[in-house]
Amino acid sequence: MPLSERQLAGFADKHAWRIPFDTSPRHLAGPGDARHVTHGLAAAGWSAVSDPLSAEIVLRSPDLRHSLQFDPQSATSAWWRLRAEPTDTEPGWYAEFGELVPAEVFAGFTDALIAPPPQQPDPWQPVTSAGWHRDSDGTARSPDSMCHIELRPLSEFSGRSSWHVETCEPGDGQFPGPRIWHAYFDEDVPAHHVGSFLTALADRSPLQRGMYDRTGHYSAVQEPSPLRPQQVVDAHTARIESLRARARSARRQQTKPAPTPAPAHTAQPAARR
Repeated sequence: MPLSERQLAGFADKHAWRIPFDTSPRHLAGPGDARHVTHGLAAAGWSAVSDPLSAEIVLRSPDLRHSLQFDPQSATSAWWRLRAEPTDTEPGWYAEFGELVPAEVFAGFTDALIAPPPQQPDPWQPVTSAGWHRDSDGTARSPDSMCHIELRPLSEFSGRSSWHVETCEPGDGQFPGPRIWHAYFDEDVPAHHVGSFLTALADRSPLQRGMYDRTGHYSAVQEPSPLRPQQVVDAHTARIESLRARARSARRQQTKPAPTPAPAHTAQPAARR
């Protein structure tokens, strides 16, 4: 199901009249528009396999390996669930995200499924570069201490770990308050995918929200944005075109035939005079 002009026009109709407000920090910006995620995947060839009249949305990748489920009626705190099926060379994995995860931050993760980043840095690098506090080798917290990242070992005897991200209200002393949103990546999620999510999360640039959009917490700072509404729409359209081009390039790389090995040269007997 390719992304249609009508669907892009629907995004434009919603945002073209909304006065954008720069909202920060990102972990408190609220969910935003889920089409940052779904439009990007659709542009890369993901198709909807769910009932179009249902509140639940299920998208599946062209190779059928990845599936994304959005369920706003979920009985758990996870509204987004992303699964990868195992292959002959790679294990399957699972990740989930809470209701108030900012769509632009989650899109950092899904964009990496379309085309992995050219560099695969240590997932902690973007966090520490943004001034987050490293409490230990396996934990970090945002400057306001409301967002926590933990690389948690499965057991004291296992060398494998899963990633846990939680944004919570301020607590009492060392104990955090009620959870606002969470993200979980199991032990088999590729490190560069986690790194893409953390890069988008720790980015200091604000996210744009409408005047009455829901934020994650009342302490989120909102200021009138220098961007005009049409610039927000244009940025979305440009991102979609970029993802579409990256998906085409990735498919060409996958289907490119392997180079034919050069024929071996064998010694020839010397000609008789």
